[in-house]
Amino acid sequence: MITFILGLFILFAGYIFYSKYVEKTFLPDDRETPAHFDNDGVDFVPMSKNRNSLIHLLNIAGMGPIIGAIQGILFGPVAFILIPLGCVFAGGVHDYFAGMLSIRNNGAQIPGLIQKYLGQNAFRIFMVIVSIMLLLLATVFVYTAGDLFAERFFGVKELVITNPYVLMSYVAILLYFIIATLFPIDKIIGKIYPVLGLMLIIGTGMILAGFFIKGVNLQNFSFENYNLHPQNLPLIPIFFMTVSCGLLSGFHSTQATIISRTVSHEKDGRRIFYGMMCLESLIAMIWAAAAMDVYSLNLVPHNLIGTVHVVNIIANKFVPLNLAFMVTLAIIILPITSGDTALRGLRITIADALNLGQKKIINRLIIVIPIIICVLSILFWAKTNSGSFFLIWRYFTFFNQLIAIPVLCCATIFLAKQGKNYFIAFIPALFYVFITMSFIFSEKIGFNLPLKYAEIAGLILTITVFIYIRKKKNS
Repeated sequence: MITFILGLFILFAGYIFYSKYVEKTFLPDDRETPAHFDNDGVDFVPMSKNRNSLIHLLNIAGMGPIIGAIQGILFGPVAFILIPLGCVFAGGVHDYFAGMLSIRNNGAQIPGLIQKYLGQNAFRIFMVIVSIMLLLLATVFVYTAGDLFAERFFGVKELVITNPYVLMSYVAILLYFIIATLFPIDKIIGKIYPVLGLMLIIGTGMILAGFFIKGVNLQNFSFENYNLHPQNLPLIPIFFMTVSCGLLSGFHSTQATIISRTVSHEKDGRRIFYGMMCLESLIAMIWAAAAMDVYSLNLVPHNLIGTVHVVNIIANKFVPLNLAFMVTLAIIILPITSGDTALRGLRITIADALNLGQKKIINRLIIVIPIIICVLSILFWAKTNSGSFFLIWRYFTFFNQLIAIPVLCCATIFLAKQGKNYFIAFIPALFYVFITMSFIFSEKIGFNLPLKYAEIAGLILTITVFIYIRKKKNS
């Protein structure tokens, strides 16, 4: 329990002190934001700091802080230290600069920022990567939310696409995605997200309360148990790829740039971007602790360890049965409220690349219809081919972390040109070059090299990026 409490202290202290340093380094001012001078009533709409904060929390908090936490805690109590440290020094910095650079560049999306700070070639590459990542994420979240809903509320055991309850769940979620993607942000998302955000906080709070009411069995960290993974997976790079949301996630940048178009004042950015990243990290910490407890008590069948089904087991363990459904409902909200904005982000990204205004709904439909066809195709393939979901999830994991690198590099160049401390962004950028490249070189979905060779390749690429960014910032 001491390690868990220490992790919470790191997280809270990091937000109170380090986020202020990051904010002072960027130096927000009182200039007019895109929400005001580009107000189009669809994507550019000024909203309050509190509303933006809750919306952004739900945008970024997909299944990542839950699935990542219940998988990451298999490495042991080291997760309680690495999650908050990663959030404070990498994830919070990444999210803050993604949102603030977007505000400073008229609400530009990630490919647009990459084009400005890293050049045209990087823009072409990451335009494709961002689009693939958002498409995979939306599909994964239809899949996971639909299965959770059908299992909890209809008692479905065989979660096959031919089951009418499963199919109905998928259709309902996808229809909502379409509506939320097409409608102005303040009409659907802006109205219901604050309520859903409170439900998420209450649901997670009920789990935390269960720790004190029913007790929780948590290990403490020591150098003898720094890696307890049952399959002996290496802490580096696997842990940092597994626990993305809650630690650092490239997906967050695509959501921060959506909210950048609704921020009324630059000084709201610390609460909205950095603060909600810390709150998501807190959610991940709580679910990691709950997972450690149910694993230690052997409440999870071996074949379900690390899967979404652990959610219901945790809810049943820590929350009274008549309230457990509320926790599951709060968790179902996560993939739904990230999936819809993933599609929204994809629509906006493509629209910006095509220079296609989004004020007219016909222009939105031109982009959304092909996107939905792609989602349906991937979903059907995933449900009709055994093991395909985990393949999609692994590729999403890679693309997700890969996108974080150019965002941090953009922040590095921005700060360097301002004569400010660019190392706050450059160090985590280089670390994640090593982590991400070591992962793809060693994994079966990549080059399947022995880990030591993968790490050498990762180190070479890290040095290459270091040299490239050093030249770029001086150009």
